[in-house]
Amino acid sequence: MIKYIIVDDESIAHDIIREYADLLPNLKFEGQCYDAIEAMQYLNKNEIDLMFLDINMPKLKGIDFLKTLTHPPKVILTTAYKEYALEGYELNVVDYLLKPFSFERFLKAIHKVVNASAKAETRTTPSIASTKEDSKRLFIKDDKRHIQINLEDIFYIEASGNYTKLILNSDIITTREKLSVIQDLLPANKFIKVHKSFIVAQKHIHSIEGNRIFIGIHTIPIGKVYKLNINKLLKK
Repeated sequence: MIKYIIVDDESIAHDIIREYADLLPNLKFEGQCYDAIEAMQYLNKNEIDLMFLDINMPKLKGIDFLKTLTHPPKVILTTAYKEYALEGYELNVVDYLLKPFSFERFLKAIHKVVNASAKAETRTTPSIASTKEDSKRLFIKDDKRHIQINLEDIFYIEASGNYTKLILNSDIITTREKLSVIQDLLPANKFIKVHKSFIVAQKHIHSIEGNRIFIGIHTIPIGKVYKLNINKLLKK
């Protein structure tokens, strides 16, 4: 569970973030602040995992406030001014949301937070890193729904026309998201692109023969330009 607060001087910004976050079961709202001074007082008394931080606020700008924090939580900057993006990334923020932002863009930012947390856990607790990886999930938009998927259930992912199909061990999810967008959300050590239209889960590969990969009853082609990926996999 990711505990978060919102720091923004505009009420409508609070409402939009709360509305989006309420759609995701792994986010827990902890509090809201309308300026950096209020946020500073809150952080002195409470521990959180994530802060949605506006940049252009009265009293103290979001960037300047962030510079004062010795051990800041993970931060997603929210602003209507794109010129602050570079400075924000220099402060190691997780992501930068340019207002107004869609739910899909918000969701991508949350995935970055989840992935950043997993990497930190891997560095600090390597003995249980595999367990943490096994529990990772992502949300995929299917028509008007957002479906939460356990990464361990994915056999392979296929680009098909204007759609992308996720083949699971007991289901098939179809989405309009591009294959490249989904690939960005996947851990590179568990999934491998083997064709311009296919990404496969390494753990579910049963065998590789010639230019074909076999996963259960499924046969996936290997593209010529992706042979190197397969060679690297076989040498592990």
